[in-house]
Amino acid sequence: MLKKLASLLFIFVLALPLQAQQPKKLNASQIHDAVKKLNFLGTVLYVAAHPDDENTRLISYMSNQVKARTAYLSLTRGDGGQNLIGPEIRELLGVIRTQELLAARSVDGGEQRFTRANDFGYSKHPEETLNIWDKDQVLSDVILAIRQFKPDIIINRFDHRTPGTTHGHHTTSAMLSVEAFDLANNPNIYPEQDKTYGTWQPKRQFFNTSWWFYGSEENFEKADKSKLLNFDIGVYYPSKGLSNNEIAALSRSKHLCQGFGALTQRGSQTEYIELINGDLPKDKTNLFEGIDTSWNRVKGGKTIGDILKNVEANFNFENPSTHVKDLLLARQLIQQLDNEYWKNYKTQEIDAIIEACLGLYLEASASTPTASPGETITINLEAVNRSPINMELVSYQLSTDKIATLKALPLKNNDKQNLEQSLTIPKDMQPSSPYWLNKKGTLGMYKVEDKNLIGKPETPRLISVTFNLTINNQPFSVTKPIVYRYSKPDKGELYRPFEIIPEASAKISEKVIIFDTDQQKDISVIVKAGRDNLNGFVQIAHPNNWSVFPEKQNIDIKYKGETQTLTFTVIPPKNQNEGLITPMVHVGEDVYTRELVEIDYEHIPYQTVVLPSESKVVRLDIKKRGENIAYIEGAGDVVPESLRQIGYNVMVLNPEDITIERLSAFDAVVVGIRAYNILDELKFKQQILLDFVENGGNMIVQYNTNRGLKVDNLSPFELKVSRDRVTDENAEVTLLAKNHPVLNYPNQITKADFEGWTQERGLYFPNQWSNEFTPILSMHDKGETAKQGSLLVAKHGKGHYIYTGLSFFREFPAGVSGAYRLFANMLSIGKDNLNNKEQFKD
Repeated sequence: MLKKLASLLFIFVLALPLQAQQPKKLNASQIHDAVKKLNFLGTVLYVAAHPDDENTRLISYMSNQVKARTAYLSLTRGDGGQNLIGPEIRELLGVIRTQELLAARSVDGGEQRFTRANDFGYSKHPEETLNIWDKDQVLSDVILAIRQFKPDIIINRFDHRTPGTTHGHHTTSAMLSVEAFDLANNPNIYPEQDKTYGTWQPKRQFFNTSWWFYGSEENFEKADKSKLLNFDIGVYYPSKGLSNNEIAALSRSKHLCQGFGALTQRGSQTEYIELINGDLPKDKTNLFEGIDTSWNRVKGGKTIGDILKNVEANFNFENPSTHVKDLLLARQLIQQLDNEYWKNYKTQEIDAIIEACLGLYLEASASTPTASPGETITINLEAVNRSPINMELVSYQLSTDKIATLKALPLKNNDKQNLEQSLTIPKDMQPSSPYWLNKKGTLGMYKVEDKNLIGKPETPRLISVTFNLTINNQPFSVTKPIVYRYSKPDKGELYRPFEIIPEASAKISEKVIIFDTDQQKDISVIVKAGRDNLNGFVQIAHPNNWSVFPEKQNIDIKYKGETQTLTFTVIPPKNQNEGLITPMVHVGEDVYTRELVEIDYEHIPYQTVVLPSESKVVRLDIKKRGENIAYIEGAGDVVPESLRQIGYNVMVLNPEDITIERLSAFDAVVVGIRAYNILDELKFKQQILLDFVENGGNMIVQYNTNRGLKVDNLSPFELKVSRDRVTDENAEVTLLAKNHPVLNYPNQITKADFEGWTQERGLYFPNQWSNEFTPILSMHDKGETAKQGSLLVAKHGKGHYIYTGLSFFREFPAGVSGAYRLFANMLSIGKDNLNNKEQFKD
């Protein structure tokens, strides 16, 4: 039902390319809404830090009720968060969240922008954030967004005056926005931007406040509201059959990897914004008071406004094509405007409206979803004019061609024209991939060499087709990205982006390969062909003190898209060591060292990402006890695979399969991250799990949030989860219980085991627990009190219950040796006199 509703919600967004998603076919009401937006010349920029920070209620209200051009500037792409729908983390999670933001904007009518800031994880203070981000670069990107988008109004999601009270990224986004408010109008600030985009001074800046920022609704009622404006964002839109808050909920529900799918809401809701820069409107119901948002705003605009207001007032819902003549006249006048900003943007808007009024369907579909440089494919062109307006396809031109292909083909009413065009991919064309991942960045910043790409939500399509038409003898051009259109019996018509991929890519099956002894291991290298008849050989680059046999192996792959798996033997050094190995595919004189990652979720377009193909090899000095581990999956991690790497037999156990009899085969049960937040079944299985511990098993529970727990008792003893966390991955760790078995058996844990951790120490530590628990470690961020709840161990009956907020789910994929050694001790506790248990088959 949500998908059906979302398809009805399409609001014409022209600054964002509708890349490789099913084309939107506007009905008359939607065209009329687009005309209303065409007649409003005002802009709003909403600023925050992450995907999901944006207030979709306010973005939708500004776009759909006010009719302003509205954009969300997210400083990051959300790379540092968790993923509830799959295994992707870090860069790949950022790719998913970028697409979810674009999907959200396609619903609420906004546009999407970014900076180069990398979401490195939770930060407690702007000072820490700006020590990791490059402030100059991020501020430059915020000012660039203002100069490009030219907002009349800026709305910050967070309060710039309260550092240290929320996520450091949050406050930093507001602080940089406030700093940029006046700097954007100074030509001496980032003068290279000024040469291209000019300066810009926004009229007003607001903070999107609410009672939450005041601590309670009672405090908010008492607060001085003289600088506050408010809006009823529950307004109903008859042309859409939905209210604004329903649209906002559907938009927010696009953030599926963060678990934000939610019920829609209806009825009046009040939203507040507080003035922090500029003058306060006397009419507090008019955000744009004092700003001319009519066509009179631009020189020569009055005549355009008169024409388009007439179209809006007398819109023909039965036959929108009757307005094409007036729209073409208005378009000619828009082309003559001196104001380049409104000229370019309003041309995009009116072109799309004319296309919709004509029922004009233009499509360029490739015969294959991918192609590699040098490959020749077929492009199928479709053109149909579903109106009585006189029209001709004069020519079309591929973006790779220097000249257009002449056709002079009449497009009669509803008479479909199909054409075929051969396309050879240029040899020097780079693979399709998110532009911000093309070069290695830093912990806090992405590196973008092409300055023209900074701020864009995604890489522009590499190949497109421009259809050159005449409409009533007036020239009119429409550019469409090439897509791949296909069907499946169980899904119907589908669209994918058409992507350029390398002729060869390779990956090693495991991103981290652990050697718990000096014995050799066989690894698999999977080579994928990006074209037919791929021949060559593969070598593996490796550290000097590691050995790989054989030195090289040949590949021979007949068809594009097929793979060949090669097995190499890796021999580690005698002592603890680590390094990187990379497959190298030799094809002729070319060497390919990248892998092709494909991300396929139904709620976002299919994504291809080309990344360096690297795997970390770790010769680990580790001992362990116990063999059989049951794993209850939570919000998604690679802990089961990581435990298998060090020799454990791990079976993923569905909650409904948890019984005393089933658990008796295991030495330990490990509960995945946030499992008690997302698995309703665990409230019925918790006592069985605790009985397993009492009977001699070990139970390790990884972090959960304190909101939305599915069980009343997380542990057999009192235990309260808090929001305590240690975000500095290099924070000093104090061993509180130096003689406790978990730090001594079977591996001696020292401070050295906490070196090389990534992103954070841990999160959501308990801050209250009963005397049965022993706190093992103490750590804290700069300027904070010691946190002792990161690892708690309690004896329960014959077994042990362990609760940990340490971020093993991040450390294992990074191959952090100490994390593996400590987790092995947690699994081994109390297992010095093990009874042999019957092996099970995974």
